[in-house]
Amino acid sequence: MHVAAALIAAALTAGSAAAAPAAHQDPLDARTLSTIKSRFSELMELANRHDLEALHGMFWQSPSVLLVAKSAVASEGNWAGFWGNDAVDRKLHDIATSGPVVLSPDLSRLKVVGLTADVAESYAPMTITVSYAGQDGTPKPFLMFIEWIKVADDWKIASEIILPVPPAPAAKAGN
Repeated sequence: MHVAAALIAAALTAGSAAAAPAAHQDPLDARTLSTIKSRFSELMELANRHDLEALHGMFWQSPSVLLVAKSAVASEGNWAGFWGNDAVDRKLHDIATSGPVVLSPDLSRLKVVGLTADVAESYAPMTITVSYAGQDGTPKPFLMFIEWIKVADDWKIASEIILPVPPAPAAKAGN
């Protein structure tokens, strides 16, 4: 009986140790994370200058590169994914030539984390002023998520997802 109790106690102890979460260690050092933050700031500057050639160079040159943005084509839905460099370049061109476009990120809330030694992700809330695809040019809140991939010695955008922040729901009467 004591042997069974000892075995159960040992199994429970081992199970507890196995279930405990391991301490997270970012696979990227502080210098690399700082480099990616600088690349993010560079992206914002280029987008606000409408420097399409330089923006093209920020993206991973791959048919798997992805940009999620507002669509001007009803059959694509309101927001859509644009795959490959040609589609990304066309979308950025269409947005840039639609009128003023101003991206104002909250850099105090920019977060960059490493996923592996050569993949990172960033998140930043921002305000975007744009008149593209029926938008009225009023600054509105958005969230930007970017997956970065290390190509040679540079960090490139593998995917950029821009999502509008929906307005807060109206308070219900009596609340």
